Amino acid sequence: MSIATAPSKLLYTGPDWDFELIKRVHGAIDEIAIEEMGLDPYPNQIEVITTEQMLDAYASTGMPLFYRHWSFGKHFARNEAMYRKGYQGLAYEIVINSNPCIVYIMEENSATMQTLVLAHAGYGHSHFFKNNYVFKQWTDADGILDYLEFARGLIAKYEDRYGQEQVERVLDAAHALQSHGVHRFPRKRMPDLRSEERREEERRRHGEQLFNDLWRTVPTGQKRKASDGEEAKRKTLLGLPEENLLYFLEKTAPRLKSWQRELLRIVRLINQYFYPQRQTKVMNEGCATFTHHRIMNRLHEKGQIDDGSFLEFLHSHTSVVLQPAFDDRRYSGINPYALGFAMCNDIERICTKPTDEDREWMPDIAGKGDAYGALRDIWANYRDESFISQYLSPQLMREFGLFRVVDDEDEDEMNVAAIHDERGYRKIRRALSKHYDIAYRDPDIQIVDVDLAGDRKLILHHRVMDGLVLEEVDTQKVLQHAADLWGYDVQLLEVDDAGDELAEHTASPRGGLG
Repeated sequence: MSIATAPSKLLYTGPDWDFELIKRVHGAIDEIAIEEMGLDPYPNQIEVITTEQMLDAYASTGMPLFYRHWSFGKHFARNEAMYRKGYQGLAYEIVINSNPCIVYIMEENSATMQTLVLAHAGYGHSHFFKNNYVFKQWTDADGILDYLEFARGLIAKYEDRYGQEQVERVLDAAHALQSHGVHRFPRKRMPDLRSEERREEERRRHGEQLFNDLWRTVPTGQKRKASDGEEAKRKTLLGLPEENLLYFLEKTAPRLKSWQRELLRIVRLINQYFYPQRQTKVMNEGCATFTHHRIMNRLHEKGQIDDGSFLEFLHSHTSVVLQPAFDDRRYSGINPYALGFAMCNDIERICTKPTDEDREWMPDIAGKGDAYGALRDIWANYRDESFISQYLSPQLMREFGLFRVVDDEDEDEMNVAAIHDERGYRKIRRALSKHYDIAYRDPDIQIVDVDLAGDRKLILHHRVMDGLVLEEVDTQKVLQHAADLWGYDVQLLEVDDAGDELAEHTASPRGGLG
């Protein structure tokens, strides 16, 4: 008489996998993520890629459809050489903010790593992309793939018509300015990307009305000083001041042809699409890492992965969330995976097992019980700067050993300005929050005027904060690209809050844009 044994619940055994296994794993993850955690991700489109395809994706910002440019080949060659020599590894996955959400998984991954990747990217990142307000405000997940296909085809057509060298010169200039080619505030929403092909034809036939009105009214003859009313009218017509340099050049640069303006628009819209990711690195990775950690634990608890697979997962996970000490050779700042994951875990603790300190600092969530609900709400309604400002707890500051240092160049020694006391916690949280606010990280450069009645010089201001002026060599190179696109001289003045001029940079166009 034999004793019957219960059928195994294991999704897999060993490292090997096939597409049927991926399907089973995806279904098991979906059950936990949707039914238990209440996540709301995009549908997943899973693509299996090779090492070389992953390196290629690295070089072109991870997008599956992208236009050609020499810089992508340079990045590919560098990354491949570093990888072959063992100086750098490769990501286990790349995930695309699109609908459906495209998840690239490496064919070299083990079954456990494929499970981890699907939980991390296909559910953690995908939920964040779909629900966070910054992504809702600035991205069009339904239309991005169609737009990339349109952009790639249009640029290829321009290369055939105007020559690859002429197209690359414009793209070089646009890439140099792309970090200053975004609308930072939602006064101009991301356009419907699926309509761009139709709108490109409309712009070619009927566009540039502002350009025509502006340059048709440029005065000729002897230069005279404009009145205050005329100056205000000119700035209103130009939409000045304007922080989005590519937008301004696309609309008003007097010497650009229509196809060149379209290239600026393509680079600008794609760069705008990635803008939310720069504002939410800690939160996005924290959401994805917390999600994969919870899902992998639940799979183990339910008997769907064995102890060996669970230990393999833990080895990878602990490497991802490692935070080296400041005197460790590996230290390169605060690891966004470590901080984001720790904050999500801490929020769960505050919701379910709060201390008196937690109740004082975070009364809105302390002891509320529904940790998943609280996290979903936070993931939807904050970005890194406000997330840290609101939810970095004193306990976590102590665990990370955070303190605030003031490094004044006029003083011989640094000053420890905030430690672990009530006033210190607030100062530390405020300082770290500011560190993740891109309004402070990125130079504040705006176009403030154009000398229409004279030499048509484009005038920009950099508002200097904390005495930090721009690096001379890089500034001159970028300003040269701006002058090439504008077609006339460009002047950049660096001014402080009092209006005092600290530095001046100028550039004249070289010509040759075609």
